[in-house]
Amino acid sequence: RSEITSTKDLKVWDLTLSDAGSYTCEYGSQTVSISLRVFKLTVSSDGHFLPNEVPELTLMQDSLHPLSNLIITLFNSNHNIVQPKLIQNKSPEKYTLKLKQLETLDSGIWICHVHSNSPLINHNISFDVKVLGFQNLDLQRKYATVDSTVILSWHLNFQKIKWKEDFTGRLNWKQREGTDSHELLDFNITARGERHETKKSNHFQFAIPESKPQSTIGVKLPKVHFNHSGQYECQLEYKGRHTQHTIELVVMQVSAKPVGPLPRGGKVTLICQVSSPLPPNAHLCWERINGTQVDVKKSKHPEIKVEVNVSAAGLWNCHLIEDNDRKISLNYSVEEAPVWITYVVIAASIAGSVLVFGSACLCILSGISWQRRRQRAKRMARARQNLLENKTCQCQQ
Repeated sequence: RSEITSTKDLKVWDLTLSDAGSYTCEYGSQTVSISLRVFKLTVSSDGHFLPNEVPELTLMQDSLHPLSNLIITLFNSNHNIVQPKLIQNKSPEKYTLKLKQLETLDSGIWICHVHSNSPLINHNISFDVKVLGFQNLDLQRKYATVDSTVILSWHLNFQKIKWKEDFTGRLNWKQREGTDSHELLDFNITARGERHETKKSNHFQFAIPESKPQSTIGVKLPKVHFNHSGQYECQLEYKGRHTQHTIELVVMQVSAKPVGPLPRGGKVTLICQVSSPLPPNAHLCWERINGTQVDVKKSKHPEIKVEVNVSAAGLWNCHLIEDNDRKISLNYSVEEAPVWITYVVIAASIAGSVLVFGSACLCILSGISWQRRRQRAKRMARARQNLLENKTCQCQQ
């Protein structure tokens, strides 16, 4: 592991801690000694982490001549100083540093700077930190309207950080907290960055998007139903450790009560609702197209629906607004019923009233007839009783 170069230099490679010590060069009557100090930096988990994990660094030096006054400074991948927690060790040659929880943005080359005043040492040791996770953590909620097409995607960072280890994952769905979870698909990523996906569930219709980047996991809902809403969780697993990111799908629908054209002089209630509670900075809003400020109705937190009573034909829009930004909209057209339908409705109402009146009269007449028959039967019973009593008296005489 060593050689003397043509310039009479001593070259040593693949240094170990045992290589530390004093090296002496003798040339004639001249003697020169050089002290070599060797540091070994070890990173837990071989530098491969998941978000929120806490790495430990171990700095070792020669046990025969250890330095107790070392100053260790850490710089993260953004060249910012990191303040680790120093764990006391019984061995003076060993320094153990505990960092804070990592994020995916912490991936990159870190620097461990070792400094000593006596003897003078200023040495940088670089090491690689890879934090496997998701790049779109800010996406926590997605809005969709009924019958629309939705693609839910999770962007992994394994290509960006040049992750060279196998890992697996799965995509689960549950309608709400506390309900059963359904596995939609599972996948694995090889050390070469190749992705393999397997569809696992037929709980509802979905597809795996074909044209997507290699580092993206996603599902496509070609026709969203109201009950497709819920929590979609993508989970990554590496050597028995897990990390996950959940996207909540909120579905909006509009309806009318009663359904159908609006008869003249009638009213209809338009209903706009979402599948789950909205955040405090979001609300629903009905507004009439080309209408006035009076024709606006907003929901209040934590309402999940808003209703508006309509007595005239027109086009209405329901918006889901978050931070003054319209996320999704659905329209509902209230159409006025043709005149003949109005007449049919009026005639049906009159016919119904007549039918009710006739039924009432029939019930009254039937009641009177039944009462008369009952009185007649009582009189005939009394007459028979009197006749029997008279015959009995004549026989006794």
